[in-house]
Formats: sequence, C-alpha cells, structure tokens
Amino acid sequence: MAVRRSRPSLYISVDFEADGPIPGPYSMLSLGAAVAGVQDAEGFTAADPEARTFYRELRPIGDDFVPDALAVSGLDRERLRVEGLEPALGLSQFTRWVREVSEGAQPVMCGYPASYDWTFLYWYLIRFTGESPFGHSGCLDMKTLYATKAGVPLRAVAKRSMPAELLPRRRHTHHARDDAVEQAELFAHLMAWQGPASPR
Repeated sequence: MAVRRSRPSLYISVDFEADGPIPGPYSMLSLGAAVAGVQDAEGFTAADPEARTFYRELRPIGDDFVPDALAVSGLDRERLRVEGLEPALGLSQFTRWVREVSEGAQPVMCGYPASYDWTFLYWYLIRFTGESPFGHSGCLDMKTLYATKAGVPLRAVAKRSMPAELLPRRRHTHHARDDAVEQAELFAHLMAWQGPASPR
C-alpha cells in the first residue's frame, strides 16, 4: 500500500480585536496575521514573524458593542465606520494573502487561544467570502499545544506560568498585527520545546 504524502503545513498566527464576545451581534474591528513557520516530514522551521504579515481595519457590522471589549484595543468605532474596509473586501484580501504565502503548503491558523480567534475568523470568512482558506478545521490552539507538552491541565495554562525561555521578547500591545507577530514567536518556541526537564 502506497504511503500518502501530505503537503507541509504553513502555520499562520492570527489575532484580531473585536467589540464583543461573539461574531454576528458584535464586530471584528481589526485583523492581523503573521507567518510563524512551516512543518514538513523533516520537522518545523520557524519563520521571521515580521517578514510576512497582514493587517486590516474593518467597518463594524452592527451597532451593538461591549464598552470594556472596545476599550481593550482603543479602536474608534466611529472612525472605522468611515475609514474601515467593508468586511467582504478585508476578508477577501486576507484569503488572497493566505493563499499567496502558503503556496505549496496547507495553511493552518494558530492562535492563543485559538477557540476565540477561530470563532470570529471562521464566521467572518464564511459570512463574507463564502469559504475559508483553512478549511473548516485548520486551526491549532497554542494553549493546548503547551498543555500537552508540559503535561498540565488545559485550564491551568497561562503565559505567566510558562517557562521564561518560551515567552516572546515582544510585548502584547492589543494591536492585531503586533500581537500576531508576538504569538508567532511564542508558537515557534513551543514547537521547538521538548517539554519540562525530567527530574534527576
């Protein structure tokens, strides 16, 4: 029986800023992404997370918002009503960018936590473009990756509890592009990490 060869996976760190907890009633206001690296049969190769990035600010899709959620990013909804891209255009540009950077590989979205980012991203992609370059399940959660390698319960995972050598040098700024780059650095560290040292 012939062994089926899989295409490499290209990991893309995605972050966004939103004005509420779920898509639909609330809006994705900015979307950032950074290529984190590629994995093939030989292993994982990290990328320079600042080399291939994406950033767009989007027009709100409704009037509802949660003030505390909006305050995190500091984005101005009224400015975005005028200057933000229509979501259909912004997400089409994102899809085109994903396909360009992942040519020859299968794109995989990675996030921290992916559960929140994937909910918004997939909903927006299907709602405004009708398709997802990641398919319906092409996402990887960095919290789960750490929990598995560290041998700890998922709900115990927080960046403050991770070993210092895993943490990115870059700050978390709540700007979607900056944070996608920061998360790409964390992802590369997690992929290279062998787990906690065994007690002697």
